[in-house]
Amino acid sequence: MSVQGNVRSAMSAIIEAMRAGFGPQRVDPQILPDGGHDPHFIERAAPVLEFLYAKYFRVRTIGIENVPSTGPALLVANHSGGLPYDGAMLIYGMFRDHPVHRRLRTLIANFAFRSPWMCNVVARIGGVRASMETAMPLLQSGNLVGVFPEGLKGVGKMFRERYRLSRFGRGGFVRLAREANVPIIPVAIVGAEEIHPVLGKITSLAEPLGIPYIPITPTFPLLGPLGLLPVPTKWTIQFGPAIHCGPVVDGEDVTGATAELVRGSIDGMIAELLSQRRSIIFG
Repeated sequence: MSVQGNVRSAMSAIIEAMRAGFGPQRVDPQILPDGGHDPHFIERAAPVLEFLYAKYFRVRTIGIENVPSTGPALLVANHSGGLPYDGAMLIYGMFRDHPVHRRLRTLIANFAFRSPWMCNVVARIGGVRASMETAMPLLQSGNLVGVFPEGLKGVGKMFRERYRLSRFGRGGFVRLAREANVPIIPVAIVGAEEIHPVLGKITSLAEPLGIPYIPITPTFPLLGPLGLLPVPTKWTIQFGPAIHCGPVVDGEDVTGATAELVRGSIDGMIAELLSQRRSIIFG
């Protein structure tokens, strides 16, 4: 896949999407067709995403052939980093590195759609509000859908808790996969945990910015806005073999057991990748 355009035009596309959430002509993506998704936005923003993916985080993918070339699937990944770069890199990595350049629609926490500067960026790149009602039509239409069961607990975990997976909720993603009759693809992301080493959180000043908290890191707020630059860690994204949800038999609900099976698969891939890593920066 070739990346067209330049960083300046890509930044213009991203800034335009951010500005769309402000002013009297404010755009609410949730009332637009397909939730405001713009299938061309990822291509317009590609030079910036390519820089982050290939130059800054130097992402490598393993097992991307486990993601089907056609038809729906539910990608389930760990979540981390203080700020959700991992979602953006997963979306772009699927578009960039998959043999047929598949688009990924990710389920996003509500706060992103309450944020005027974030809502249209998230929507245009493919994010939708996390719910069964939004996810099911996407899967029924043959889309890849991504979910981060750790939610805000994952992205906001303290540095001392890095690579310790939070609970995967009550297994809602398993029920979604079963009802849609789609495979679950476990995804392990290593490298994102260290980009913003979260030492603490400020919640009182975060609401006006449309975010759940402001992370306190070794560089922020000490270095001001410069401290928000992520550490250029070396990333690996590994896609595991598909896990299929069996039907409920004789009233026995195996949702919890299946959720733990997926969580264990991700945890095992993370442990293996960490055992091979020699440096946070160089991999």
